[in-house]
Amino acid sequence: MSWFIVKRLSSLIPILLGISIITFILLHLIPGDPAVAYLRLSNIPPTDVAVTDLRLELGLDNPLYIQYFDWLVKVIQLDLGISYLSKNAVSDEILLHLVPTIQLTVTALFFIVVISLPIGVLSAIYKGKWIDQFSRIIAFVSVSMPTFWFGFLLIYFLSVKLDFFPVLGRGTLAHLVLPSLTLAFGYIGTYIRLLRASMLENLNEPFVVYARARGLRQRQIISRHVLKKSILPVVTALGMSFGNMLGGAVIVETIFAWPGMGQLFVSSILNQDYPMIQGCVLFMSVIFVFCNLLVDVTYSFLDPRIRLEEGK
Repeated sequence: MSWFIVKRLSSLIPILLGISIITFILLHLIPGDPAVAYLRLSNIPPTDVAVTDLRLELGLDNPLYIQYFDWLVKVIQLDLGISYLSKNAVSDEILLHLVPTIQLTVTALFFIVVISLPIGVLSAIYKGKWIDQFSRIIAFVSVSMPTFWFGFLLIYFLSVKLDFFPVLGRGTLAHLVLPSLTLAFGYIGTYIRLLRASMLENLNEPFVVYARARGLRQRQIISRHVLKKSILPVVTALGMSFGNMLGGAVIVETIFAWPGMGQLFVSSILNQDYPMIQGCVLFMSVIFVFCNLLVDVTYSFLDPRIRLEEGK
């Protein structure tokens, strides 16, 4: 098992290196001069002398590959630079905004699991019954309705009309319900259909027939055998969704004024805060890649055949 993890970790290094190179190149293709952006955000007139001096100070007069190498050396030392806008360390700003985003994403995953798994299992067991038809309606609405529209509906009915939850900001657990449910809703339908399809496929496997022949009850067959095997693709998809939600919560955070990574990234782009943009992209890439690693490790625990294949 340790060799499996080491092999997966070693494969992440070229991936992260490639992401950093692509991000660095694309960032320098953005129209505008980083030195001019820095001066404007510092309320300093961007005169020719000031721009020239700042380019020398920041090393922007060096060739692109030297700039990348200098930046990479600092990143290895966990130094992501200084934000042009706040004048604080990029890593400190990211960590400050990462906590609310993780809180939002973890709660959204909780809603996804609690809502989609029971409905998906029941719709597979009672195929063609009313619960199956109900799950299809939920899945259709989930994948069809835009996230921002569902968020506005929750605000209107649960906050404005019924006054159950606060509308904006971050504070108590009540502030977390609406944005996390909004973020989760777009994924719920996908997981309902994914688990249902996986359950139906495994219910027709020979091991189910043998289990019934041995006298096992339907509940035992589903809980001990079918569900364990059917949950594998769901675990993989959840790991991918966690990374997607971390980076794609911009709309939800904007609607509910949630002070997370999405708002930080958007404000950095609008203000041309180059160090912050680079730091956000690299940080989110690292989290996304390690989420995939965690999925692979979890998958190998659930299905030992994967570890055997890696050993070969």
